[in-house]
This record gives sequence, structure tokens and C-alpha cells, in this order.
Amino acid sequence: MSAPSAGRADQVVGRDAEAELAIHTRGLSKRFGSRDAVNDLDLAVPRGSVFGFLGPNGSGKTTTIRMLLGLAAPTGGQMSVLGRPMPSAAFDVLPRVGALVEGPAFYPYLSGRANLLRLDASARATDPATRKYRIDRALDRVGLGQAAKLAVHAYSLGMKQRLGLAHALTSDRELLILDEPTNGLDPQGTREVRHLIGSLAEAGATVFVSSHLLSEIEQVCTHAAIMGNGHLLAQGTLASLSDDGALRLVLRTRDAARAGEVLRRLGMEPLVGADGRPATEEGRVATVRAEIGPSAPSPERIVAQLVEAGVGVRGFEVEQASLEDRFVQLTGEGFDVER
Repeated sequence: MSAPSAGRADQVVGRDAEAELAIHTRGLSKRFGSRDAVNDLDLAVPRGSVFGFLGPNGSGKTTTIRMLLGLAAPTGGQMSVLGRPMPSAAFDVLPRVGALVEGPAFYPYLSGRANLLRLDASARATDPATRKYRIDRALDRVGLGQAAKLAVHAYSLGMKQRLGLAHALTSDRELLILDEPTNGLDPQGTREVRHLIGSLAEAGATVFVSSHLLSEIEQVCTHAAIMGNGHLLAQGTLASLSDDGALRLVLRTRDAARAGEVLRRLGMEPLVGADGRPATEEGRVATVRAEIGPSAPSPERIVAQLVEAGVGVRGFEVEQASLEDRFVQLTGEGFDVER
């Protein structure tokens, strides 16, 4: 994947790379009345990747997933899944795709295992000879082996989420599309799902994960896309998304006010100290931060200017913007970093 871009997917990956993509959309749009839920989306998801689909609530993530799975008709644009056009090839493609979307729905008075048996029997491409084995294996993989005979109405929210994951795993899939897969799970369950996603990717599957949890994306994903108000704002590898963000200097000094004057003269705006106090407070060691824009001097030159102005530099470093910084920069909204 090249550097992140909000441009067209064929420009991001090249037209000849279509076969290497598990998901590819071009100008994909969905309108509800006068509102554009998804607008001109060009998404490129490499095969074999763990792809994080990020964005605040209402940014168009679930609507996009529903279109990819044939659950909602697009207003415009094109899309392909596993190299086949959708929704026209849904009959052939969907048996190769496992999905968990918007919270699973089950028969409440049937057991978890009985629910999966019914769902698997209704699927056109499943093998009845291996049905019981596959379902028991999927239940064990998500930690529900001991609860398989309980009625679903007795399941907690986290257990129902696990059952939905088990349904997505009842057959070997080339692509897993998971919408908020750790919703309702406790920290241990969240760690187990992260491990499961990693093992699926190692086995060769592509995993497409929609989430608002920064830690989830950073720990399991190789690539990501950031959505905002129905628009694709950036996509690429996690490293490229962070590298595309601004550099920031971190200065430790007792001369915060004087340091602020120097930084402003160099075209930078000092930020509030890490302890929440104004960076201009005197008489104590303060942390002063400022973004280093493209027109700013080099870090070496900044330090030289600070020393020349008589600023006592206790510490100086340059830090790369994090994925969270990049998200906030693009969307203007914060990320939930933990439950």
C-alpha cells in the first residue's frame, strides 16, 4: 500500500493490483433522503491484511459494510469483494465471507449450539456431513464450548457477541467482516478476540474490522482507513498513516514563557503542558509542545535558537504523531482509547 490518500482507490493501488484486493470500491455512495451516508468512497483492502475501518459514529462505516454484503443497495459507484463484482456475484462470493454486523440476532429460547445448527443448515454452500464438527470447533474458538447448551436468552451481551463470531467462523472463510467485534466483551474477552483475529490472518484470511477503539486497531491491524461524515479521509498501512501526521517537539524548561516567544517567532504555536498547566508558567520545569510544520526550521536549528535566546533546555525531543493524533487531525473528534 502506498502513502495514505483520500483519493481514488485505483490511484492508491493501481488498476493492475485488482486481483490483490479483497475489497475494492470505486465512487461507492449511499444516500438516505437528502443525507449522504457514504459519499464517493474509494476503498482498497489488500488480501491477507487485517484492515481497520475507523471513524466516529455516523461516519458511514456500518452502511459501507451493509453495502459490501448486499444488505443495502448503493446509490452509486462500484464495488468488488474477493475480485468479483457485488452485488451481482453475491451468490458465489458470500459463502466465502464470514460476517458479524450490528450485533447478532438469534432465537432466544434455543441454545447457542442449536442456533448455529439452524443457521448453518439454511446456508446453501455448507456441508451437512461436517456441520456438527465445524460448529463445535467454532464455539470452542470463541470460548463458548461450555455454554453451548445454554439458551441464548441466558447469554450476556458479550456471550451473544461471541456467538456471532462463532457463526462467522463455522466455515473456513477467505474474508471476515467484523463490525465492532469486541462490543460487550470484558478485557479478557477482548484480548481473546484480538488473538483470534491474528490467528485468522496467519491462516491466510483477510480480516476487515470496523471499530472505534484505538487500542484494538493498533494491536491487531496492518492497514487502516479513516472515515468522516461519509468520506474517506485517509487509508494505508498503520505506519504510513502515522508518518503522514505532523512532527511535534517536546521541550522541558524552566523558561517556558521565553521559549514560547522563540517558538512563535519561528512560526510555531506552543501547546499546553502535559500536566494541564499553561506552558507559559514560570518558576518550575514545564513541558512545552509545538507542532513542527513544513516551513519550520530543523530541530537542530530550533534548539540553537532557544539556547541563543537564553532558554535553559532541560530536555528536547521530536515525537511522531500517533494514530490517534492523525485521527483527531482528520476528523476533529477524539477516539475511545479504552472501555
